[in-house]
Amino acid sequence: MLKKINIPLTVPKNKKDLFMQNYKKATKNSDKLFLFAGDQKIEHLNKDFYGPDIAKEDNDPKHMFQIASKSPIGVFATQLGLIAQYGSNFKNINYIIKLNSKTDLVSVKQSEPISSLLNNIDDVIKFKKDSNLPILGIGYTIYLGSEHESQMLSEASKIIFQAHQNGLLTILWMYPRGKAVKNDHDANLIAGATGVASSLGADFVKINPPKEKTSLQSAQKLKIATTAAGKTKVICSGGTKKDEKEFLQELSQQIKIGKTFGCAVGRNIHQRSLKNAIKFCEKIVKIIF
Repeated sequence: MLKKINIPLTVPKNKKDLFMQNYKKATKNSDKLFLFAGDQKIEHLNKDFYGPDIAKEDNDPKHMFQIASKSPIGVFATQLGLIAQYGSNFKNINYIIKLNSKTDLVSVKQSEPISSLLNNIDDVIKFKKDSNLPILGIGYTIYLGSEHESQMLSEASKIIFQAHQNGLLTILWMYPRGKAVKNDHDANLIAGATGVASSLGADFVKINPPKEKTSLQSAQKLKIATTAAGKTKVICSGGTKKDEKEFLQELSQQIKIGKTFGCAVGRNIHQRSLKNAIKFCEKIVKIIF
């Protein structure tokens, strides 16, 4: 059970109770976060939702909302527009609004990556009020190492401040990417990225774990990143769909050895049938909590 919540000084006194309420809902009254990532409809287009070894129902966006509403996740992160389309039928889901997104059609070789705002904090506050949905926070992606990183860093800093001013949680998707980045899975570079997230004041940071020969070695190197993040809590991306046992073992090592605070999983959940996705979420929860 959660003993004490770290409330940033950017959260004003009259919003502290709301921030605490949002934090407790998202983390199930703990320090751990189980984020179900549903932003790939833009990020990866339809290849994540239709094809071999992908459940047929995954091609329909409704599938993700059904999973989120019936499984023990902490939060479901996706774009405001998608929530606006389905939210009236799924009011029991704790939402994180992903404020920026881009497709992967343009490669790094063609152009330096940049992900611009789709919506701002004012849009989120108004939408939350009008919809009366449990919107707990916002997410934002930064491509550290891109020639456009200064723009994304500036946007993220302002967004985090504004979100905290309104009692919302903040989560950064932090990915080293661009021509200047030789190895985006380098442990020290990933640690640098979590340090940037901490410097921007994020509550949580989502990263890809270091690539090593074994998952155990990866988890050991993760400790560098979780220490560098300070009070910002690190969660790892689930990546492409894996064997259940392999995924759960990696997650366990990341939390116990790497000292991460949960996970952010998309494809490994929604590419399964509704029944299997719910069962898998239940297994993930047992490891996180």
